[in-house]
Amino acid sequence: MRKLLSLILISIIPLVSFGQKKLLVIKANSSKVAIKDGDYLDKNAWSLSPETKPDIYTADRSSKPKWVVFYTDIDSIKVKVKPGTIFNFIILLNGKDTCYTRIVSSKAYEKDAVKSEIFPDTIPFKLNNFEAIKVQSIVNNSDTLNLHFDLGTLDFRFTKPAFSKFRQKKIDKIQMGKCHWDAPNVQIANNASHGMDGRFGWRAFDGKIVEINYDKNILIVHSKLPKIEKGYVRSNIKFIQSLLCIEAAIQIDQKNYIGNFLVDTGSDLAMVLDSAWLVEQHFPENQKVIRKSSFSDGAGRKYETTIISIPQVSLNRFKLKNVPTSKLGFKSPVGSQINYFGNELLKRFNMIIDLQKDSIYLKSNTLFSSPYKEKI
Repeated sequence: MRKLLSLILISIIPLVSFGQKKLLVIKANSSKVAIKDGDYLDKNAWSLSPETKPDIYTADRSSKPKWVVFYTDIDSIKVKVKPGTIFNFIILLNGKDTCYTRIVSSKAYEKDAVKSEIFPDTIPFKLNNFEAIKVQSIVNNSDTLNLHFDLGTLDFRFTKPAFSKFRQKKIDKIQMGKCHWDAPNVQIANNASHGMDGRFGWRAFDGKIVEINYDKNILIVHSKLPKIEKGYVRSNIKFIQSLLCIEAAIQIDQKNYIGNFLVDTGSDLAMVLDSAWLVEQHFPENQKVIRKSSFSDGAGRKYETTIISIPQVSLNRFKLKNVPTSKLGFKSPVGSQINYFGNELLKRFNMIIDLQKDSIYLKSNTLFSSPYKEKI
């Protein structure tokens, strides 16, 4: 009886919070809802579910206030979201089904994602032949794994063979340099870079500042933003579906094609263009074709692509010429119009990634003018 009472209380707590004040109501005749989160509009973001009480939408991470807009087929609601926001409202479906809906902000950042005896801490890495940032990592103070730093990933991912080593024991600690993560979130990866036991993403350093220096082959983890040296240029980070993205432009025949690009240090490609983005931009079809190819993503999905040559890419003030680019001929399974910068391009910049204020600083390095592996 006590357990049943607890379940009843758990089930009604969300509704009690909805009953605290009169809620705004918008109407819908279709269960499909589009959501504009900041500057990003996802036309297929949401399906109404009257059975879910409340149905919670977690806004993409942002350190600054932004607007989140829900668009039904006949109505809309606009909500200002900042860290800590919780906003309740109702969507009335077909005039009879009440959909209790809640918008919440994601955390600005995890303050204690990584610990260290001292900051800044320097972690050596090797850039392997597949452009992977290879870091030697110690698990549970005993097992050594080779993990690569993949900004296109969120947390820690181990390959199945690596993960199987820990079936009989919990993963309590991962250490790189003096940095360590206690009881880290580790999941199985379907794929990793060649010769790697897994990868780790940007959220491993959430709340900190991490430098990637390809000239010295080191990561430097800071607790506060260091003095920015001359030559670094700042850009805003955009988090789209938790993916770390930046804005860039492609120039063809004196016309700019502007889009969001995932910063994917886990990819050995230079650049990947999303098919839906290409259509929306009316991207010209007359680019030089180098060859047909295929690649696999971190989830193990295989993509058939056409490799073309892009005459110029502008990343803030930096201009990259004749960039070999993989053009997707189908809709990305991510469901978003997001292009990719892989590490064949990104390695040309030393980076300072500020995961406190969501900024990235780039500076061209000694690899900036090095030839691409894909011959044009």
